[in-house]
Amino acid sequence: MTDERYIDIPGNRTHELPPLLVGSLSDLAPAEAAPDLAALMPEAEDMLAASDATEEVLEQRKFELAVQLAERYKGLRAQWQWGDSILEWIRQCEITFEGADGLRQLLHPDVWPHASRSSFVTLLEEKQVATAGMPLERAVGLRLTFRQPPPIDCCSNQFLLYLNSSVADTAYRTWSNLVPAAVMLLPPDRFHFEVVNIGN
Repeated sequence: MTDERYIDIPGNRTHELPPLLVGSLSDLAPAEAAPDLAALMPEAEDMLAASDATEEVLEQRKFELAVQLAERYKGLRAQWQWGDSILEWIRQCEITFEGADGLRQLLHPDVWPHASRSSFVTLLEEKQVATAGMPLERAVGLRLTFRQPPPIDCCSNQFLLYLNSSVADTAYRTWSNLVPAAVMLLPPDRFHFEVVNIGN
């Protein structure tokens, strides 16, 4: 008895997929990995509500907000990098599928990045790839939203604090739902691959 959620793949052998090569923030220039707090102070100041607090208290609040924005930006960069790694991995998997007779017919020709390829993201989730808490769909959604990681000065404080997750989630859902019929999933027991952290 087979699980009907999964694509029926001829034979019973396990297919070897390319390794998922994941970069890290250490690959980025220091200014990209951790933005200068001084550059974030104007954004932090805009977020402060009118108050009769002392100048010292206001400066402390502004600093804390700038630190929080810097951390959120660093998280956004890390998510984007995961998403970029996953889309490149999917592209490599397509090449593997094209070269294997039993897999070639499973890919549908649509515009890159192929919506039907969201099955590969589900495969990563079902294989329980260690992501250090990184939500894979959100990471791919960020990469679908931004071709390049956005510089800090292009991100509003509202985007960094509230919107980036909802934008990424919406982008992923829209992308994965472009396929009219329900996509059959790739059976996790039929595929093997390694996850390699190239940043360490």
